[in-house]
Parts: sequence; structure tokens; C-alpha cells
Amino acid sequence: MLVGWGGNNGTTVTGGILANRHGITWSTKEGKHEADYFGSMMMSSVVPVGGDAEGNNVHFPFTSFVPMVHPNDLVLGGWDLSDMDLGAAMKRAQVFDYDFQEKLQPLMKDLKPLPTIFDLDFIAANQSDRVTNALTGTKQEQMDQVRKQIRDFKLANELDVVIVLWTANTERFVDVNERIHGTARNLLAAIGRGEKEIAPSTLFAVASILEDCPYINGSPQNTFIPGVMELAEEKRVFIAGDDFKSGQTKMKSVLIDFLGSAGIKPTAIASYNHL
Repeated sequence: MLVGWGGNNGTTVTGGILANRHGITWSTKEGKHEADYFGSMMMSSVVPVGGDAEGNNVHFPFTSFVPMVHPNDLVLGGWDLSDMDLGAAMKRAQVFDYDFQEKLQPLMKDLKPLPTIFDLDFIAANQSDRVTNALTGTKQEQMDQVRKQIRDFKLANELDVVIVLWTANTERFVDVNERIHGTARNLLAAIGRGEKEIAPSTLFAVASILEDCPYINGSPQNTFIPGVMELAEEKRVFIAGDDFKSGQTKMKSVLIDFLGSAGIKPTAIASYNHL
């Protein structure tokens, strides 16, 4: 389940999985394309196992060594601030080629995100124009609704495991306070009191942990405050992540250091959409 399912990341990963699952082909100016998982660490990686009689290296697919769920078997769902269906959201994202979008449209148009937690204090003000799908109530009530959404999704799709992944907007950093964020007990009590300095991503993380769901954070924000870490350890639930684009960010840092040392002062860096 993806938080921010209707965004660029959510529509792209959903479209990619559906294209592979249904064997979709599409045309571009370069010619015909077929869906594949090239670029996927899980599906494309190989492991060296030795050499043959001629001295050539022999590699086996990573998936032949480690039993893993195939991406085509994943059940996808999630939340978004906008109630726009994923077909329309895919067109808005403008990541896929036009013909590819047309092939995916019948598979994407009936996918609708669940209402999500919205707090304007934690994200850019321009996002308020998109909000048509927000939960209401106190922080405790919103978190309880997310827990129920997870349970309902798991039951409806007869799933063994639900993994929650944050791919929504990057939040501002939380001003960590021991009384609010310092321990699992303090955090749960603070949510019950409706303390303002508790981010939506933290509410999602706590809801996931309490529902025994691994939680992956894909944005550079301090979602995993001490109370969340302690709660995950207590419940023995896996949590991970601090940014999907860490590689791109690290590359910029390395280049800046190199160029600066060479006496070249960059005035700006522009990045291409990582999708």
C-alpha cells in the first residue's frame, strides 16, 4: 500500500507492474517496446557462481537463490490527497509515452486511492489545491481509520502481508521533543492528545507498526523519531528508508566537492526526473 499512490512514483510503479503482468506492448518513435523488469534490482540482478570450461564467468539470477515474491503477484493499493483515479493521475504525471498510457488506461481507470491524512503544516502550501480526499477527525481518529483501511485491504485481498510505503510529498522536519516523541509510550499518548508536532508520515508509521506491517519511508524527513523506533522494536516490525533519491543526492554532493576542489564554482544543478 502506497501513501501518495496517485503521484508520479505511485502511478509509475503501478503502471509498470500492470504492463508486465498483462504483457503490454506499445509504440514510440524508436519503435515497438515490450514491458520488462530491466532496472529492477530484484528481477535483473545476477550472482556469480564460477566459470565454465572455457573460463567464462557463469551467473545465475538472484531470484533463483532467494525465494521472493514476483512483482506481478503484488496487490497494489494506497492513499492520496486527490481522489483522482490512477488512469487520470498517470496522464497528469506525464511520465509514460502517450501510446503506453493508452494501453494502460483500461487497467488504471478503476483504481482509486483511499482518503489519506492531510496536515498543511507539514507540506508545501500549494498542495492544498489538490486536496479532495482527506480523512477527518483528531490525530487519533485519523490513525485509527488508517489502521482499519489496512485491515480491510488485507482482508479483501486475502493477503498474508501488507507493506506500507511512503511515496508522498516530503514533509518538513519534526521539532523532536522528548515529552512527545521520546518514547513509544510518550508518542502514543501524544497522538491521543492530538499534539500538533506529529507528522502524517509518523501517524502512518505508527498505524503500520500497530497492524504488524513493515513500513518503508521514501522521503528525506525525520519520520522515524525515537518513539517510532522504540515501538517498532517492541512490536518486532521492520521499518526502513530515508529517501528514494539518495543516490542522486549523493552524486550531486560528490560532484560539487570535485568541481569545487578543481576551482570550478557551480551556480546551479538541474536534475532530470528520476522516473
